[in-house]
Amino acid sequence: MLTTRFVNGAPNWTDVGTSDIEGATAFYNALFGWQFQSAGPEAGGYGFFQLHGKTVAGGMQTTSEQGPPSWTVYFQTADAQATAKAAEQAHGRVLLPPMDVMGQGTMAILADQAGVPFGIWQPGQTKGLDLAGDPGSLCWVELYTPDIAAAAAFYNTVLGLETSAVPFPGGTYTCLNPAGTGEDAMFGGVVPLADDPTEAASGPYWLPYFEVTAPEVITDKTRALDGTVRMPPTDVEGVGTITRLADPYGARFAVIKSAPQQGGG
Repeated sequence: MLTTRFVNGAPNWTDVGTSDIEGATAFYNALFGWQFQSAGPEAGGYGFFQLHGKTVAGGMQTTSEQGPPSWTVYFQTADAQATAKAAEQAHGRVLLPPMDVMGQGTMAILADQAGVPFGIWQPGQTKGLDLAGDPGSLCWVELYTPDIAAAAAFYNTVLGLETSAVPFPGGTYTCLNPAGTGEDAMFGGVVPLADDPTEAASGPYWLPYFEVTAPEVITDKTRALDGTVRMPPTDVEGVGTITRLADPYGARFAVIKSAPQQGGG
């Protein structure tokens, strides 16, 4: 699972672009207890979702020209320019070129070989999220893709990510970890798009998971707040209880109550 001991290649930020930032703020406040803090007029409406005073995500209002409401996962890089160039050379695209963000760091939005958008963040004054892995914060990410081998090759070339096959109920699950790290540093997985009818209909994308203590309660709240339950709470042996959701504006995310780790960790 994720921690805030960020290393190159690991997710260090996530944000939501939405057609209604005030509505989204109300939704996530009711769901997770997040408070929205504006970054100021010079930030173009961007702001931070905070839990107990610690930043857990970002958010901003976007237009239809910028794409449908969605969550974006950002990965740490030591050199945003070099990473963007590597993405192009690996048959990806640069959707938003690297740009300095008020001295806080350098960001870019890229797309992988299947067209899936993702972000990169080269830390400056802001290293990344203040919380990760705790209830109410980002704890896992998952890539739904039509071709696992092609995706693995792309992200290895661009971000240095390594994959490993982990036994999973009904087969194996492809896990991701930063270069040169082991099982403890796994932060996400890659799933064949064709294996999941719910996801296959909507196309490939990165799905962020937020840790929660009561997935059933979150699911009920999502319905009551006019969100969508895309997959009801499902127990996965050795993993935890997962549910996939969307906010009222269509941005997709998931929540999980992680199973206790072996050894009580």
